[in-house]
Amino acid sequence: MDNLIFSLNVVMPLLILMFLGAFLRKIKIFNEDFLADLNSFTFKVTLPILLFNNIYNSEISDEINLKVIFFAVIIVFVTIGILFILVPKFVKENKDRGVIIQGLYRSNFILFGIPLSTNIFGEEGLAVVTTLVAIIIPIYNFMAVVILDVFTDEKLSYKKTVLSILTNPLIIGSLLGIVASFMKISLPYPLVKTISDIGRTATPTALMALGGSIEIRNIWKNIKYLAVVTVGKLFIIPAIVILISVAFGFRGVELCALFSMVAPSTAVSSYTMAQQCDCNHELAGQIVFLSTVISPFSIFLFIFLLKSAAIF
Repeated sequence: MDNLIFSLNVVMPLLILMFLGAFLRKIKIFNEDFLADLNSFTFKVTLPILLFNNIYNSEISDEINLKVIFFAVIIVFVTIGILFILVPKFVKENKDRGVIIQGLYRSNFILFGIPLSTNIFGEEGLAVVTTLVAIIIPIYNFMAVVILDVFTDEKLSYKKTVLSILTNPLIIGSLLGIVASFMKISLPYPLVKTISDIGRTATPTALMALGGSIEIRNIWKNIKYLAVVTVGKLFIIPAIVILISVAFGFRGVELCALFSMVAPSTAVSSYTMAQQCDCNHELAGQIVFLSTVISPFSIFLFIFLLKSAAIF
């Protein structure tokens, strides 16, 4: 019963915030224009500040774990490689292939990973997961562009792609935090307090914005692909990664960081990127919707099992 309560306490706040956002949209406190601005504000301001603050306060220069980072990077590239081979064998439409590959590997790592680690291990979990975010998010973004470019007739400029990655606010916030931590830069208290206060608003506003932004149409048209991607993304891939991670000796905070990387729903930005790359953005939006709705329950199941097995 204790493990059940623990698992519920981890997942329910995330789910409540998402449904609160949907409810506020329903009663017209949130509208489409406001949500677009809120998503932009969250992406460009609060989430980068949260990442900076977490890394800055984690003393990453003393706690960085190269073994976890190296293992996580291998997991990402191996997963993408396998999907790159398998998906085209079973998906006929070219514009669907890149969307499905992206839907299977690309997680809402920032949105769910940080609060998940905090809920499970408190401040102790932030050092590993924020470092991992700084490494994995650029890989996610770059590989998504490469994959979508391969499976569309409209070719993109890789120079612009690299520039957009380098100017990504999330990446900039992470890198600034790493630099400040490594150099042990001491910021004045008023600035530290302001950064901390803004950072605390990031997760609630991002989750409410996500809940309010979710829309779904014609879901039955793509139900076969949606079922496969959702089960693969939320159950099969996390289960495989957990088993491999445990076999390599990862436990506790380290395992939690790896779990937080693969277990969340498909990244919301995958929908926008599919639009920009002339791929099946309708399918991409449906994948985000369905995986987002189901992910709290799949995450709850995994946390309950891992906690019961005394691995967390």
